[in-house]
Amino acid sequence: MDTFELAGLTPALRYKLLAGLVVPRPIALITTVSDAGVVNAAPYSFFNVFSEDPPIVVVGLQSKDDLSLKDTARNVRSSGEFVVNMVDEDLAVAMNDCAIDFPPERGEPSSLQLSLAQSHQVAVPRLVRSPVALECRKVTMMNFGVGRDLLVGEVLVIQAREGVIDPQTLRTEYARYSPVGRLTGFEYTRTHDRFQLMRESFAAWSERVKDGTSAT
Repeated sequence: MDTFELAGLTPALRYKLLAGLVVPRPIALITTVSDAGVVNAAPYSFFNVFSEDPPIVVVGLQSKDDLSLKDTARNVRSSGEFVVNMVDEDLAVAMNDCAIDFPPERGEPSSLQLSLAQSHQVAVPRLVRSPVALECRKVTMMNFGVGRDLLVGEVLVIQAREGVIDPQTLRTEYARYSPVGRLTGFEYTRTHDRFQLMRESFAAWSERVKDGTSAT
């Protein structure tokens, strides 16, 4: 086994290792609103859902090179609200364009002609082209260094494009939902190739082992 002790590596090399190995990661295209009323949209792949009770998402926010706050962090600190717009194949190129370093007075949705729609419980709008939008309220922001904050948000409302969620079972219909995941650098992945692994009870596993049919 090759061994890499992170304490002896620069942050850039740590990122290269971690971002390349912990994959694929879901992408949060986060919309926020500035004090001046500008709607911002920025992609984050250091993101995931971490709890259902309460329903919690966590996002890793990084500062600019000069350690000043990026628009998302500044806006959430001020308003306490944000929307996580999930990214599918149709939205992938626009998501990447949202990473362009637009000045604060120029919102990505208006610059890229991304239509907005009103949210249900937060003042921040969602992106119409996103298949799923999570309306969130900031719970806390934790600082872990001069350039890194973790944003913890409670999901208040989920809006989903018609057909993405079965209204009776609440199961996701993947034939209607084609999310993309982040790998590293300029690489992303689709979810077309899926397989199932059924979870069994300890009793059933023990019986298979006894019969000599256990597989690893």
